[in-house]
Amino acid sequence: MFFKSKKPEPIKQDPNIAQDLAIVTQMNQEFATSLDLNETLQTALELIIKRINAQAANIFLIEEKKQVFQCIASKHQAYLDEYEIPLTQGVMGKAVLQKKCIRVGDVRKDVREIAEFYFDLDNKTNFTTYSVLCSPLLVSNECIGVIHCLNKKTNTKLFEEGDRKLLEILSGPAALAIRNARNAKELIDKNRMQKEIEIVGEIQKTLLSQNKKEPFPIAGINIPAKVVSGDFYNFSDLGDGKYGFGVADVSGKGIKSSLLMSKASSLYRCLSKTMFSASELLNLLNREICETAAQGMFVTMLVGIYDSIKKELLISNAGHEPPLIYSKNENFTNHSEAGPPLGIMSKITYSEHTIKFSESSMYIFTDGITEMKDSKGEMLGSEGFQAYIKKYQSTPNNERLKQIINDIVKSGKIQKDDLTIVVIDGK
Repeated sequence: MFFKSKKPEPIKQDPNIAQDLAIVTQMNQEFATSLDLNETLQTALELIIKRINAQAANIFLIEEKKQVFQCIASKHQAYLDEYEIPLTQGVMGKAVLQKKCIRVGDVRKDVREIAEFYFDLDNKTNFTTYSVLCSPLLVSNECIGVIHCLNKKTNTKLFEEGDRKLLEILSGPAALAIRNARNAKELIDKNRMQKEIEIVGEIQKTLLSQNKKEPFPIAGINIPAKVVSGDFYNFSDLGDGKYGFGVADVSGKGIKSSLLMSKASSLYRCLSKTMFSASELLNLLNREICETAAQGMFVTMLVGIYDSIKKELLISNAGHEPPLIYSKNENFTNHSEAGPPLGIMSKITYSEHTIKFSESSMYIFTDGITEMKDSKGEMLGSEGFQAYIKKYQSTPNNERLKQIINDIVKSGKIQKDDLTIVVIDGK
């Protein structure tokens, strides 16, 4: 007897599975074309609401510093922009803790559900919630936020177990897309900030005096440690054989320091054109900086006037490095008298001193010069700086400063701070 083999019955495919696969594919395609965070969020919500058949949906991302959920996208539920919920609260907190999609049945009838639901959301938006789906947004097992769906568009308004499983599936590509869009936004913001910093750096350069050919008696050089600098120098011809000069160093590094430097330099440039008292100039600068500088910030500054006819230097020092004077007999001296830095005490009067100055050079510098260290941690120090001055003293002032800086850098010293030198040659 021969038995006929049964023809295998075709496997029935659940149409919902094919539909779910199609929506996941569509989501991946939609997300791949956009790295804009807002666009990605709105696309995610529209696709999920349509497939889940939800009345409303929100995306809350975790704000790590504040330890809250922050609503950054909402569909069909108003007034939630930037709304914050503590991480431990409600269904969202439970979804994050358990790292799985949570379905809340009828929040208004089931005692357990009532205890879990965060009714402040409804109070905030005048929305009536009946049922909730909340799925964590997981990337490499790290939760970055949640997708929060409210009320199924049916007569009962209640989500079913199949809806929970589906949202869990859909939240995967959504989480990955949001993470990628956030990274792209951070990169764009970083590049934009870097560009703005570069612009600030270029503006700063215009605030520095441009060196002139000899016989102009003053020259300066500034090498920022980063794009922007917290150092400043300026010099100008005041007429009648007099030359004004100022060198400053702002505490700290970065944008905050550079902004304070820009303010101090602008004030100096304005005031120095009409004032011939070094001490009074510092008094005015100090009062202004005390009023506006951030707490803990200050400016060291040395200002003065060189009278080439009388062969005199008039200087006033607000906490700056003592200038080095290199005399014609090849000896170094410094003028150490100084008051406190600008921005610390508003009620203070700075003093000024006159120095006889002929056939000598005065070097005003910031502490970035003498505090440069080599790989062994040994600082250049005052003596090391003096050695370079002696080496190039006969060189014209512009080239002299370039050679000094180049030699210091080539010697293996590591620059961690802004470098500034101004030289005044007494002829």
